[in-house]
Amino acid sequence: MGHCISILLNFSNVTGRRRSKNILSSEKTSSYSESCASTNRTNNTQTIISTDMSTTRTNSGGINNFKFRQLRKSTRKFDPANELGKGGFGTVYKGWINPKTMRASNENHGMPVAVKKLNLDQKIQGFKEWKAEVDFLGSLSHPNLVKLLGYCWEGKEHLLVYEYMLKGSLENHLFPRRGLNKLGLSWDLRLKIAIDAAQGLTFLHATDQRIIYRDFKVSNILLDEDFVGKISDFGLAKLGPKEGETHLSTQVMGSLGYVAPEYILTGHLYMKSDVYSYGVVLLELLSGRRAYVKSRTPQNLVDWMKPMVSDRKYHVSKFIDPQLEENYPLQKVRRVATLALQCIDDCHDSRPTMKDVLDCLKSI
Repeated sequence: MGHCISILLNFSNVTGRRRSKNILSSEKTSSYSESCASTNRTNNTQTIISTDMSTTRTNSGGINNFKFRQLRKSTRKFDPANELGKGGFGTVYKGWINPKTMRASNENHGMPVAVKKLNLDQKIQGFKEWKAEVDFLGSLSHPNLVKLLGYCWEGKEHLLVYEYMLKGSLENHLFPRRGLNKLGLSWDLRLKIAIDAAQGLTFLHATDQRIIYRDFKVSNILLDEDFVGKISDFGLAKLGPKEGETHLSTQVMGSLGYVAPEYILTGHLYMKSDVYSYGVVLLELLSGRRAYVKSRTPQNLVDWMKPMVSDRKYHVSKFIDPQLEENYPLQKVRRVATLALQCIDDCHDSRPTMKDVLDCLKSI
C-alpha cells in the first residue's frame, strides 16, 4: 500500500515531464482507424535489423504472403481516393482481393480489405511494430480481434492486409471529425461494444503467453457492419511476465490519457495496466469526452471524472454524454461507472482482472 500512496503523491509532478518524452501522442489524423497507424518509438535499431525473413515466416503461421504487385493492383496503385487513414506507421488503403485465390481483384468482384503500407522514412521505427503485428495477429484468432489476412515484405516495402471493418473505429462515432457523418451510439450499443472489446482483451490475457496489449483505446476498437467490436493494432503488444514474475520492465509506450500511472512512473508493465486503459475507455463511452485533450490547459478525463464518480451522492447528469439525450438506464450507467472507477484505481493490485470486468459487464 505504501508504494501505491507514493504513486499518488508523485503522479501529478512526474506525469507531465515523462509523457512528452516517452508516450505516444493520441493526436493522429486517422479516419479509418488510428489502429492502422501508430508509431513504436524505439532506439533498438540493431535488434530490428538483425531480424530475418525466415523468423517472420515461421511465426506468421497460415496467413498469406502477398506479392507487392498484387497489393499495388488491389489498391489501384495506392490511389489517394482509396485512402482510409494515415498516421505514424504509414497509410491505410482500401483494396479488393479474390477471397478464393487471395489475388488482386476489383470492387465489383472482390472482397474489400484494408492494406497498411509502411512509410519508407519510418522503416527503422516501424519495422518492429510491423513484425509484432505479424507475430501476434498471425498466430491468434478470436471473434473480437481484427483478422490479419496476410503480409508483404519485398525489399523496402512492408505491408499488412486486414479484414475490412465497414463501420471504422469507435473513435469515429464517439468523436466524429468535421464533415463525417456520426452514427449515433445508443446506450445498448455502447455496452455491447464494451463487452466485445472486453472479450478480446480477456482472451489476450488468458493465452499461454499472457499477452499485454499496451495500447488499448477507442481508436484501436474497430467495428464491422453489425457493430461487432474488434481490437486491432498489435504493434505495441508484449508477451506478459514469465511465471513467478509480476511485471515487465520496459520503455514507456502508449497514448496520452490511457497509460496506467505505475507504468509512467516506474516503467513496470503489469497485466492490469491494460485494465486501467480499459477503464478509461469506459469513461469515454459514458461521457462522450476524450481521454486527453491537448491544449493550453491539458484536460485529462480521469482527473475530471474520477472525483465525480467517487462521490456517493454524484449525479449522472454531470458527466453523461449529452448525445444520449437521457435515453439510458440510470442504474446500469451507475454500475458501469463504478466498474470504471475500479479499473482506474491508482494501485494496480486493487484493479479487477479483465475476466472479472467481463463477468461484471455481462451481468449488467
